[in-house]
Amino acid sequence: MRSYEFGLGQSKTTAGDGGIIRHPQSAIRNQKGFTLLEMVMVMTIIVILATIGVASYQQVQLKARETLLKEDLHSMRKLIDQYEADRELLPQSLDDLVSAGYMREVPTDPITEQKDWNIVTGDDPYSTESGSGVIDIHSSSPETSTEGTPYSDW
Repeated sequence: MRSYEFGLGQSKTTAGDGGIIRHPQSAIRNQKGFTLLEMVMVMTIIVILATIGVASYQQVQLKARETLLKEDLHSMRKLIDQYEADRELLPQSLDDLVSAGYMREVPTDPITEQKDWNIVTGDDPYSTESGSGVIDIHSSSPETSTEGTPYSDW
């Protein structure tokens, strides 16, 4: 038997009958592809990163809905005050603000995803006719915000 070196540690040994016998180490080095363990490790890392990404996305989405709720409440309260200053009486409902042109439409509560606002009515202290109407507005969601306060208290 003769042995030949081909570089990079690869060698062939020829048998007397002309057949080629390879060393086990050269067979491992020439293998293409990934082992099952490598594939499992990569899949585990991908699943962990995806889980972290989904949790972060949900948190950002909730924070955006809370910001939108604050902005909607602020805008509607401001429009109620403008309506009262212009007409010297409080609106009877949010639809009065829409019909008078103060709003295009009643916004959807971003937490409940419905137009189900809790309207607080009361007497108008500035009215010449001592009327009553909408004095404040809140979300109808029973849930608690990320700040720890109920949405209905905003």
